[in-house]
Amino acid sequence: MAAADVGDDVVGEDPTVALLERRVADMLGLEAGLFVPSGTMANQIALQLHARHGDEVLVADGAHCLWYESGAASAIAGVQLVSVGRAGVVTADEIRAAIRPTVDWCPATRALVLENTHNRAGGRVIGLDAMRSAVGAAHAAGLGVHLDGARLLNACVALGVSASEVVGEIDTVSMCLSKGLGAPVGSVLAGTAAHIVAARRLRKRLGGGMRQVGILAAAGLYALDHHLPRLADDHRAARAFAERLVGCPGLTPVLPETNIVLVDLPPHGPCDAAAFSEQARARGVLLSVFGEHRLRAVTHLGVSAGEVSAAAEIVRELAARLFA
Repeated sequence: MAAADVGDDVVGEDPTVALLERRVADMLGLEAGLFVPSGTMANQIALQLHARHGDEVLVADGAHCLWYESGAASAIAGVQLVSVGRAGVVTADEIRAAIRPTVDWCPATRALVLENTHNRAGGRVIGLDAMRSAVGAAHAAGLGVHLDGARLLNACVALGVSASEVVGEIDTVSMCLSKGLGAPVGSVLAGTAAHIVAARRLRKRLGGGMRQVGILAAAGLYALDHHLPRLADDHRAARAFAERLVGCPGLTPVLPETNIVLVDLPPHGPCDAAAFSEQARARGVLLSVFGEHRLRAVTHLGVSAGEVSAAAEIVRELAARLFA
């Protein structure tokens, strides 16, 4: 990062940013890319590319842009989101059934947003057949398709395929450089050359135009060069963590497909998720509260296999004390 060759990216003159954008676009099989500070910004730009104020966008059940972007879809993009499908999987029939009639008193359905892997479904991998079916149905109905690829490369590792195979015919994709890849900042939004020309203006409007940002792009390039193969380590660690909790009093872990472990607590037990998380934090284990009775654990390059094992033992001890 300190040695990055930099320029003014607002006017397109940062060579390291340009290299990263080209690298990611090529990985995804798309024409062009745009570096942005966050996946949320990438998603919000994509919504504005595909829809206008007052339009409607279909999103996979539990989508990040519905749950975790502070209402930006309505506040910034000016669209209303409609949840379809279940646990991230959306069928062609569900898409066709959700599209509004073309009449003056209904909002116009303009786009579909998919997410792979799917965060709220516990890092669930959406298979290629399901992806292709949903994209095909959306395109046949005249909808644009955006993929929230915050954890796209985790899906690639789990499926054993390239990123371009997962993307297929999708129009725009946001790919996160932090999360499992471990870069400190940033996502890349990719699409057609025309999409990215329009996206650059929208990025500036949202405050995402930065100057010598090659220092951050360099971290993204390093992550792509060095951290892709090790995503499988995170998947194995998450599986080991979940398996260690099987049979614990009061804990029902969901065996993960990638690096996110969901753990359910009994709905009428002596301890809810917030209280359990607080006690785990006091012992050095960080668990997200994912619902009144649901916890989430995420493995990543910042924790070793030994630390994951130690964390599982602490969680087991807490469960034995609280639920025995």
